[in-house]
Amino acid sequence: MPYDKSLDVEAFKEIKEFEGSRITVGVFSYNAGIKKLQLGRENQNAAGEWAFSKLGRMTKEEAQAIIPVMMKAVESM
Repeated sequence: MPYDKSLDVEAFKEIKEFEGSRITVGVFSYNAGIKKLQLGRENQNAAGEWAFSKLGRMTKEEAQAIIPVMMKAVESM
């Protein structure tokens, strides 16, 4: 069965912006399944538009900002 966006329910979402990038912490439940934590990164290009990027590694500043958001997300699960 292909992915159906209408079945993906967002229970929590918070975005933290940094210089030239932002990290999104979200909790989603697909097709009434268990809630799962999702992390994503977007980078800003020269035109100021946001584009998906692999999250990979985080700086200490990013980790310190994201961990409290992740804890709030876990509480919503």
